[in-house]
Amino acid sequence: MASNNRFSQSRSNLSNNSDVPEPGRPPVPHTVKFARRTSSGRYVNYSRDDLDSEVGSVDYTNYTVHIPPTPDNQPMDPSISQKVEEQYVSNSMFTGGFNNVTKAHLMDKVIETETNHPQMAGAKGSSCAIPGCDAKVMSDERGQDLLPCECDFKICRDCFIDAVKTGGGICPGCKEPYKNTDLTDLPDGNGQQRPMLPAGGGSKMERRLSLMKSSKSAMMRSQTGDFDHNRWLFETSGTYGYGNAFWTKDGNFGSGKDGDGDGDGMEPQDLMSKPWRPLTRKLKIPAAVISPYRLLILIRVVVLALFLTWRVKHQNPDAVWLWGMSVVCELWFAFSWLLDQLPKLCPINRETDLQVLKEKFETPTASNPTGKSDLPGLDVFVSTADPEKEPPLVTANTILSILAAEYPVEKLSCYVSDDGGALLTFEAMAEAASFANIWVPFCRKHVVEPRNPDSYFSLKRDPYKNKVKSDFVKDRRRVKREYDEFKVRINSLPDSIRRRSDAYHAREEIKAMKAQRQNRDDEPLEPVKIPKATWMADGTHWPGTWLTSSSDHSKGDHAGIIQVMLKPPSDEPLHGVSEGLLDLTDVDIRLPLLVYVSREKRPGYDHNKKAGAMNALVRASAVMSNGPFILNLDCDHYIYNSEAMREGMCFMMDRGGDRLCYVQFPQRFEGIDPSDRYANHNTVFFDVNMRALDGLMGPVYVGTGCLFRRIALYGFDPPRSKDHSSGCCSCCFPRRKKKNHLPEENQALRMGEYDDEEMNLSLVPKKFGNSAFLIDSIPVAEFQGRPLADHPSVKNGRPPGALTIPRELLDASTVAEAIAVISCWYEDKTEWGSRIGWIYGSVTEDVVTGYRMHNRGWKSVYCVTKRDAFRGTAPINLTDRLHQVLRWATGSVEIFFSRNNALLASPRMKILQRIAYLNVGIYPFTSIFLIVYCFLPALSLFSGQFIVQTLNVTFLVYLLIISITLCLLALLEIKWSGISLEEWWRNEQFWLIGGTSAHLAAVLQGLLKVVAGVEISFTLTTKSGGDDVDDEFADLYMVKWSSLMIPPITIMMVNLIAIAVGFSRTIYSVIPEWSKLIGGVFFSFWVLAHLYPFAKGLMGRRGRTPTIVYVWSGLVAITISLLWVAINPPAGNTDIGGNFSFP
Repeated sequence: MASNNRFSQSRSNLSNNSDVPEPGRPPVPHTVKFARRTSSGRYVNYSRDDLDSEVGSVDYTNYTVHIPPTPDNQPMDPSISQKVEEQYVSNSMFTGGFNNVTKAHLMDKVIETETNHPQMAGAKGSSCAIPGCDAKVMSDERGQDLLPCECDFKICRDCFIDAVKTGGGICPGCKEPYKNTDLTDLPDGNGQQRPMLPAGGGSKMERRLSLMKSSKSAMMRSQTGDFDHNRWLFETSGTYGYGNAFWTKDGNFGSGKDGDGDGDGMEPQDLMSKPWRPLTRKLKIPAAVISPYRLLILIRVVVLALFLTWRVKHQNPDAVWLWGMSVVCELWFAFSWLLDQLPKLCPINRETDLQVLKEKFETPTASNPTGKSDLPGLDVFVSTADPEKEPPLVTANTILSILAAEYPVEKLSCYVSDDGGALLTFEAMAEAASFANIWVPFCRKHVVEPRNPDSYFSLKRDPYKNKVKSDFVKDRRRVKREYDEFKVRINSLPDSIRRRSDAYHAREEIKAMKAQRQNRDDEPLEPVKIPKATWMADGTHWPGTWLTSSSDHSKGDHAGIIQVMLKPPSDEPLHGVSEGLLDLTDVDIRLPLLVYVSREKRPGYDHNKKAGAMNALVRASAVMSNGPFILNLDCDHYIYNSEAMREGMCFMMDRGGDRLCYVQFPQRFEGIDPSDRYANHNTVFFDVNMRALDGLMGPVYVGTGCLFRRIALYGFDPPRSKDHSSGCCSCCFPRRKKKNHLPEENQALRMGEYDDEEMNLSLVPKKFGNSAFLIDSIPVAEFQGRPLADHPSVKNGRPPGALTIPRELLDASTVAEAIAVISCWYEDKTEWGSRIGWIYGSVTEDVVTGYRMHNRGWKSVYCVTKRDAFRGTAPINLTDRLHQVLRWATGSVEIFFSRNNALLASPRMKILQRIAYLNVGIYPFTSIFLIVYCFLPALSLFSGQFIVQTLNVTFLVYLLIISITLCLLALLEIKWSGISLEEWWRNEQFWLIGGTSAHLAAVLQGLLKVVAGVEISFTLTTKSGGDDVDDEFADLYMVKWSSLMIPPITIMMVNLIAIAVGFSRTIYSVIPEWSKLIGGVFFSFWVLAHLYPFAKGLMGRRGRTPTIVYVWSGLVAITISLLWVAINPPAGNTDIGGNFSFP
């Protein structure tokens, strides 16, 4: 087997150094081995040695993956075994972790229904005809049996090897010698010869690293000492993949001046004169819009400064306390507005050219004669944690939309992180992989959008519009029927798993009772107690979380699990046939790699929630597929635009794209009420703020719908970071080069851009952990993520055709290594979570992770596609929305009190970008001043005073100018961003609702946590009003009481009562002061108008609020008003009612 190689024999420089113990430290003797289960049920010792408590006493554990030869595991020619080994891997569930043997459990079936796709785990196949052997017959990419003898005797891979090596090559069926003993040369089901695999010389990582080993001689260096890629391209005959940038007939480059060429070649100057087509371009905002916008910002800043100066100088001697509170609040509001507005000075739009992307990467050229895709690999991460809160059907639909995306199948991999370790999620993913056999070819054949089946079949528009194929109606009807059955299977899984587990448990109890009777003949029997396990479809224990939790099988205590649901596809397209449910002639039926991952969890370890799960996926995917780019999606965010991945790749592969850390897509939501009562669409943030940040260093990372560059997640600095000095005065006063005295967080962690400036290799295990395979994958991911060097102006590029070679096949040792890197102990004493990967320590780990990348000098871009890239769901219930905002605001407060505060940013971050991140940490504190300001109108009405002594002309003019400039700025923002006025107003309303409730609670939480170390939480209590299951928006009217509602309710009640009191006071006073009443009432109505959606949410369903509620509310307000006037009558009048009398 290919997996028999000792991976420690030959490593790259990175891993060689990582295995060397530090000076003064004794060598660590631990060696990790792995075991796999054979078809006969025995475990071959191929497992991780038991680790005792000594692991905690050593800093870093060195280990290698070693597969010793045993009677069941004899060395053989790698060319024979690689594809059969991959088939074995896809049918096995790998489990393991700390102090556990890593086992490969052969799955006879993954789900109770039959699976027919050849890539899927547990796919249906013939059994070996050798007596006593229950293994599956070898199969090809189509799932058809590989029969090595003309007599068609069915034989499995192990029995065939035994027949060749020990049986003299005689077929057990016809007793004739095999004519061909090489599995790779066996014909497939169509009679065609299977292609030979690449030579198996050297280790797997050696073959993967061969891309990096080029002839970088001294003549290939520029004057600065950097490796000159362009000179290498045009002055040597070195090649990557199928060829170089230009491939002449005789292999020479030039125009034949030296007599060797025939004049067909091209020189660098010829390429310089050739027009170069970019993949993306900026669309600047028209000057007629952006110039007045900037001018208005300047005008408003000046007016605010003059107004605040006037307010400070002109006190109200009658109510100094009221004047003082109002001035302090207004000063903070001006500062907060400035932080929010300054980063909006340079908004831009962008667009991509998918046609150019296709021409550069997927069109036959001299460097890529076959036209195979030269796009880099892409790993998609989907995270879920609890199948009760995140329905498996929603997650399954997200997976199906990913598998059907328009990206090269062999370059696409999907990893599902189940942080709850639930069998329900596992079997739902297996059902999704099975249904993908029908859904994905249907999408490719008829080019349907969206490719989430639930959304597609729920479309209200005509599904038959623009469909030209005659069999579309028939195919759609059949697929719709299959999807309905798929939904029934998914929704019935909880009951199915429970019934199955109960049946197996009863059987185990009966067995235990029988055994007890046999051992104790006459003694009284005690009740048999057996842990109630959760059972898989193949009749074995589920290694993850059981329905009835027990030791080693609970949410916080279970082994790591990896199951390859769909094995890697073949490198060449695999067309379907006309037989079966659909006519798939000329349709590629391959499916992308799909892997289920549940990281190991043990008591006593901080697993760091979603950030920890994402980092586990980063490491597992680096070992298994190592795509240089990573797209992360929440389980309820599906791909709405099948071309979205290509649009994001346009930015990464464009000139200068190697300095981009991520491409952020906007979040779009479905299932929101038409009026968007609580601003769930959040369009002001996604279409105004994010576009504005795109004109600086790029948008912030918002947690989902983000395409990452893998090496940026690894904590490396961007290429050419020394050439890009930043700071507001870098042009006029360039910094002198000096030693870097920045803190550890800001220091460069370089890769091989400069050959003489590599990172300290002895520190690699301390940073990334001790997986040599993971460390060796880093330079490969860096190289494969570079843009094409198709023009001399492209720096740090890779040659065209470099990524057209087939990807490495999966073997058991690779998956076993992946089990090791998702173990709970792997991150101990490494920099995962502190510098590398998703950053720990904050509820909003997404913002902090993006901030760290920008802080190192990386840039990001905002990709707004014509058709929404992704769509998801958002809470439309008031309480759920408030708790969502509470979590965001709490994360912002944590950021403010941490070293991720933008005030401590490095000089590489631009000043306006720093202001934007500063605003992220400061905005919750506005709630303190906002809640005070919302009570000021009521206090004014109660006291009969106002924030100014008189409503003079100066105050009114300032107020008018400030209001008009605010409205004009809003209109111009609407103009250049494309949002509607109603969306802007909804955002303003919810800003005040959230500011007086969730933001205030977040500040309280943050201060208590920082000062006293006390953590509090706000929980839901009662529910009412959501009993109409037929209403799509029934959840909108559900009232779930929360303590977050107390401040807004108090503000509304106090202002309503104050208005009544103010009117009563003015009417009953001898000399009515109408100016003060108007001022107080105006601001009270301003507060109440913003809180109107909140009040509407408290009323529940429209029309269901009893009339008596309004009557009693009015009576209570009038009674309190009269009581106030009686207690505190107007000056100079002691009678209740004053001189007022009815005519």
